[in-house]
Amino acid sequence: MCAIMILPSCGNMNNTGNGAIVGTGAGATIGAIIGALISKDGKGAAIGAAAGAALGGGSGALIGHAMDKKAKELAELEGTNVEVIDINGFKGIKVTFKDGILFDFNKSNVSETAKAELKEFAEKMQGDFTETNITVLGHTDNIGTEAANLSVSKKRASNVVSYLKQCGIAADRLTYDGMGYSMPIASNDTKEGQAQNRRVEVYVSANEEMTAAAEAAAKAAQEK
Repeated sequence: MCAIMILPSCGNMNNTGNGAIVGTGAGATIGAIIGALISKDGKGAAIGAAAGAALGGGSGALIGHAMDKKAKELAELEGTNVEVIDINGFKGIKVTFKDGILFDFNKSNVSETAKAELKEFAEKMQGDFTETNITVLGHTDNIGTEAANLSVSKKRASNVVSYLKQCGIAADRLTYDGMGYSMPIASNDTKEGQAQNRRVEVYVSANEEMTAAAEAAAKAAQEK
């Protein structure tokens, strides 16, 4: 169970280990995608675009502190890049890896290197941080048809989710989807750029239990 406590602000977070941590305000697109996936699976109906405002600033701050703390832990993993982002009005975490969990052209199998990185990530996401949702989004380069790329990107995300389950992450915390070539991070005009775009990204967001705990803690603090 994730304990929500009133903590001092983490302030500007720096790289604390071999990984890197970056504070950023991600666009609304990612939040909308994650919210739709979670709600579709019946796990996060309370976590919508208006949830942050509905729960109030104190609750959002408590969730933010919990995410900041976990982001710093994840950044200590070898080869991780960790960003604290906005997901539907709450702080969330975006995790990518040194090799981006990259894939060969038209392939969706998870490499042994990627498995090692995912195993370490899974270990950090258990214990004191189980009241979170984990969303995996698969991506491709722009070679081939839209339909083919959507299919292979979804398979990539599915395979990563399957491995996270093997590492002990509960199935009801996991959702995934394929974005095809709609969200490139590099130019598809070069082989190097295409390789970077064949990737998955992992997002961590508060679930209903975490938001309820934060609301209760914030209310208790106000009543003191």
